[in-house]
Amino acid sequence: MVSKLAVFCSKGEYGFNTKKYNRVYKESIENPGKYWGELAEKELFWFKKWDSVYEKKGFKCRWFEGGKTNITFNCLDRHLADGGDKIAYIWTNEQGEERKITYKELFEKVCKTSLLFKKLGVRKGDIVTVYMPQIIEQVISILACARIGAIHSVVYAGFSYQALSTRMTSADSRYLITADFTYRRGKKVDLLEVAREAAKESKTAVKKIVLVRESTTKLQENEISLEKETSSLNGFIDAQVMDAEDPLFILYTSGTTGKPKGIVHTVGGYSLYAHITTKYTFDVRKDDVYWCTADNGWITGHSYIIYGPLSNHMTSILYEGAPDYPTPETWWKIIEKYGATIFYTSPTAIRMLMSYGDKYPKGHNLTTLRLIGSVGEPLNSSAWLWYHKIIGQGKCSIVDTWWQTETGGHMITTLPGLDQKPGYAGLPYFGIVAKVVDRNGKEKKNGEKGNLIINGSWPSVLRDCWHDKKCFEGYYQKIKDCYFTGDIAVKDNDGYIRILGRSDDVIQVAGHGISSAEIESVVTSHKSVVEAAAIGVPDAIKGYKIIVYAVLVKSVQSSEDLEKEIIGYVGKVYGKHGRPERVEFVDKLPKTRSGKIMRRVLKAEEEKKNPGDISTLEN
Repeated sequence: MVSKLAVFCSKGEYGFNTKKYNRVYKESIENPGKYWGELAEKELFWFKKWDSVYEKKGFKCRWFEGGKTNITFNCLDRHLADGGDKIAYIWTNEQGEERKITYKELFEKVCKTSLLFKKLGVRKGDIVTVYMPQIIEQVISILACARIGAIHSVVYAGFSYQALSTRMTSADSRYLITADFTYRRGKKVDLLEVAREAAKESKTAVKKIVLVRESTTKLQENEISLEKETSSLNGFIDAQVMDAEDPLFILYTSGTTGKPKGIVHTVGGYSLYAHITTKYTFDVRKDDVYWCTADNGWITGHSYIIYGPLSNHMTSILYEGAPDYPTPETWWKIIEKYGATIFYTSPTAIRMLMSYGDKYPKGHNLTTLRLIGSVGEPLNSSAWLWYHKIIGQGKCSIVDTWWQTETGGHMITTLPGLDQKPGYAGLPYFGIVAKVVDRNGKEKKNGEKGNLIINGSWPSVLRDCWHDKKCFEGYYQKIKDCYFTGDIAVKDNDGYIRILGRSDDVIQVAGHGISSAEIESVVTSHKSVVEAAAIGVPDAIKGYKIIVYAVLVKSVQSSEDLEKEIIGYVGKVYGKHGRPERVEFVDKLPKTRSGKIMRRVLKAEEEKKNPGDISTLEN
């Protein structure tokens, strides 16, 4: 077990320390209706107050039943009187181009785009697919859908036309918003052709393709220009009054197995949870310059680039491009240039930038940072310590956050002001009852590995899987009446939770259940390794044997001696039963576009099998 470290920062804006956390957490668990009801009334605007805070009907739950609101009113309208001139987004890209937009300007453009959507025939409950790069118009299009009650389905702009078409067909989407192109590593990537092909392949007849950032493109019959069509539109459009339980968006999971799942989130509960987790986890202050490096095509972008920050009236950075192009110092330049105070990124990005060495971040002034965060997968201890020392300069809180597309927001984290532990996500968020249990639902002792489950409900829990009742009910059938996360975790004596990986990533070696993530954490703590993936392949004697794929630090060459050294290192640090059979050195690991390692692709390669659906594969 990793020992406790000292608190690295002073008490946060909201004064959380262990004593206050324990008091508030106890209140939120003992009387969740009172806790969430008071927050909803205090933090958000409602056209009509709810009749009940929470009701559960079988697998289904409903939050703020009878309440009427609109998430864009909370993100835009209510800030205009006293904060319309505040910068909402600073956009930049690989080429160093820059654009800023205020809350007032964002509001006006959202209204214009909403009017255009209405003109095209988009109505409340219609599904609009957004396939766009990380640009301000993407945010505007998403907010315009929410303003008129349309359900947005955002698809990451790196997907192939087949993957886009599959998602459009599944969602019954008849409207597609896209862009002519995007830049990636200096190359102009054609998005419109992908969108056109997807529209042709979709089994749902696409009525209109709305195009932004078009250059000299000749538009086809069912295509229109967003800029041209909105230039003549003037006027304000009221935010559609939405029931708290009306669908806000569908988001298809990246998925490591099978077809993507369309996760459904609703207006009221999601609005509150995205707002309050942003406020408390990131210790929001009025002058913050916040940068979440995720893409809006994923849940992190939805909750912590768009809805949460806008609801909290924050200034955010939007970046279109790769983290290490044109040089490995690109991100550090951006932090220095705009004086970012909060930085939220993925362990994958941290490890990649770490592999380039310390000279790039040390060459820039990062002293404006006061809080740094991690999202997407477990942050191993060595990467945590580098992140803290080099990027946080030994003074920043690190908020390692565990959550999922299905949860809508942070479930486990270490709030600013609490003790921090490298490798541990932290403590359950307020209102969240997280347990580590065996296959029968019996709680494990501290220090024992088990399945991570969540008891009860929370405002932003998924409400459904689009057109897939069986998929939705599957979350609650493995452990009766509990949300089954699919992750393996361990809890220490202080209640801190460490995520070890997916439950299907546990390798049974000679009767020992060995977590892939644990082996990967040990391998990446070796001075020569920056990233690793551990898989189990069948073995006649042991049942399974461990194979490790490792990405080395840029300055290190692969060799048989290094392979032997790493195998011996794992045996020494973890135990002989966890030693890999062999180590394969690779330049990159196969990952989903949200940064999750696709171990099944490596397993399929080892076993000479078909890897299945790889539409979500980045490389």
